[in-house]
This record gives sequence, structure tokens and C-alpha cells, in this order.
Amino acid sequence: MKKLSLIPIAVFALILSVGGNTALAEGGTYDTNAKIKFVPAEDGTGPVDPEEPETPVDPVDPTDPEGPGPGTPGPLSIDYASSFQFGEQEITSRDKTYTADPQTYKDTENVGPNYVQVTDNRGTETGWSLQVVQNGQFKTASDQELLGAEIRVKNAAVNSISQSPKPSTVKDSFELTPGTVDNVVSAHDGEGAGTYLYHFGTSATAAESVELFVPGSSTKYADSYSTTLTWTLSDTPGNTEGK
Repeated sequence: MKKLSLIPIAVFALILSVGGNTALAEGGTYDTNAKIKFVPAEDGTGPVDPEEPETPVDPVDPTDPEGPGPGTPGPLSIDYASSFQFGEQEITSRDKTYTADPQTYKDTENVGPNYVQVTDNRGTETGWSLQVVQNGQFKTASDQELLGAEIRVKNAAVNSISQSPKPSTVKDSFELTPGTVDNVVSAHDGEGAGTYLYHFGTSATAAESVELFVPGSSTKYADSYSTTLTWTLSDTPGNTEGK
């Protein structure tokens, strides 16, 4: 009877021994950390394709063989804005609407829509606003004015690969009056972080999306006329009313 009673005790001891060794063999667990901190970017952002924002491009300024100029500095920047080239046209006494050439690029035959590129790398997502003003009427070097001429933009939209919400306020068309400021794009609070392309048409409609209307009644000298546009980006967010 004594021998029989020793068998289950030995088996039980063996089970405890095996179980204890298994627990010790696991070695336990240990947690570590992984961290990263972002700061506002001071380096500028280069131009990208308005229809394929992940693709860098090298735009051509059709009005200045030495251009385009660099983008504005800082984490909230205008990286690029197209110039409008309306070409060489015959003098006429009829009302005429001329179209701007599409945007072209160096080292490629690809063309696309004219556009303005904005980047917000402040890391705050607190919104911004983009404005444009035409600095006076078209004039010759001799100060002769092209009376009644009017730049008209249509088919405008915003593109981006950013996961931040796109700006709520986007003008899909506008007409410029010399000296009058137009608010064209506004990102509200909680929008607009990253790079955004305000483009005028697509590759298919680029050639008809920026127009210059010239009245037949305006005097036209056999000369070149020009004006300038100033694009202004501010840290003022769009109006949240009605958002």
C-alpha cells in the first residue's frame, strides 16, 4: 500500500518541476519607446505637377526666359505661380477673347493647366488664405493703356495628396479688376496642411481656362502690352461660418 501511494506523489512533483522550468524559460516581457518630433519646415517646397502632385516638375515662365523666380520662404509659402501668355494677335475693332497658353515644363513636351502652388508646413493646421490682385491695366512701355481689357479665369479647382482636408473656400472662376483684391482660396481652421495646387482647368481644358477679353472699341497700338499679378498668402484662416 505504501508503494502505491508514492506513485502519484512522484508524478505530481515531476509536473511541478516541468511547469516551473517552462515559466522560467519564457524570460518575461519588457517595453521600450519610439518617439519623433516634428518642427515647422523652413526650406521651400519645389513645384509639382498640378494633376499629379506627387511628381516634381520644372515649370517654364512663358513671359520671362530667366524665370520663374523662387518661391516665398518659410513654412507657409507660395511655391510657384504661372504667368499668363496670350500670344501675338492681330489688331481688330471687334470684341475678342484670347486664351493663355497652357503651362509647359523644361525637358518634356508635357503641358498642363496654369496654377498656383501653396504649401503649409507650419504643423498647426490653423488655415490660410490666398488672394490675387492685378496691378493696373495692360499697358505698353510708353504707358498706353488697353482700356477695358479683362483677365478671366474659369475651371479652377484645388488638388493635393495631403490627408488634411482641402480648403473649404475655392473660387472656381473669377474676373480680375485692376487694383481690386480677390480672395480665391481659403483653408479654414483644421484644413490645408501640406501642399495644394490651385489649378485652372486640366490638361484637356488648360488652353481655354484663362482668358483675356479685349473690347473692340479699345485703341490697340502695334506694341506689346503687359501687367503684373500679385498673389498673397496669409495665415488668416477662412471664415468658419456656414462651414
